[in-house]
Amino acid sequence: MKFFVDTADTAAIRELNDLGMVDGVTTNPSLILKSGRDILEVTREICDMVSGPVSAEVVATEAKAMIAEGLKLAKIAPNIAIKVPLTWDGLTACKAFASEGHKVNVTLCFSAAQAILAAKAGASFISPFIGRLDDIHMDGVELIHDIRTIYDNYSFQTEILAASIRSVNHVIDCAKIGADVITAPPAVIKSMANHVLTDKGLDQFLKDWAQTGQKIL
Repeated sequence: MKFFVDTADTAAIRELNDLGMVDGVTTNPSLILKSGRDILEVTREICDMVSGPVSAEVVATEAKAMIAEGLKLAKIAPNIAIKVPLTWDGLTACKAFASEGHKVNVTLCFSAAQAILAAKAGASFISPFIGRLDDIHMDGVELIHDIRTIYDNYSFQTEILAASIRSVNHVIDCAKIGADVITAPPAVIKSMANHVLTDKGLDQFLKDWAQTGQKIL
């Protein structure tokens, strides 16, 4: 499973990247706002840091304008994945970008039907939003399962990029199903290292070591 980091915080990306935990990065207008930086500037810095795909999202809603914005974003770096919403205009833009060899991340996917359309339009990645489905009392993880089954049935090459990841359990469930990628905030990825028994065991080891009176250095 590939790990994408869902943030425009370059310090957080650098920390995880140095540990080999970053296969790519996803950004969106909300994350750009949170960063407080210019989209072109911060995206270029991320692309220089990370070798994998970096998703940069268009904000136009009409296909022609989406295509113009996407082509500008694609000029930032060779590893840009142009991010478009799963609307009919977004699918039109996706097809245009894919036809020219650009990577495309189709985002805001909430149904298997939408995922089929994105694959047919040539999407490199489909981004189903797990957490937002859970918020309205639907099963986000079940959507990942459905898309995996459909894509495998027809050998679609579009990668399933599980998004809106809220917890470690989301990550594990997606891994069991066979999602190609998860994108999660840095805090969720770092929390994967936590376990109460690890903390308890380490505490006991340190107490016992203190009683030996020894030092390693």
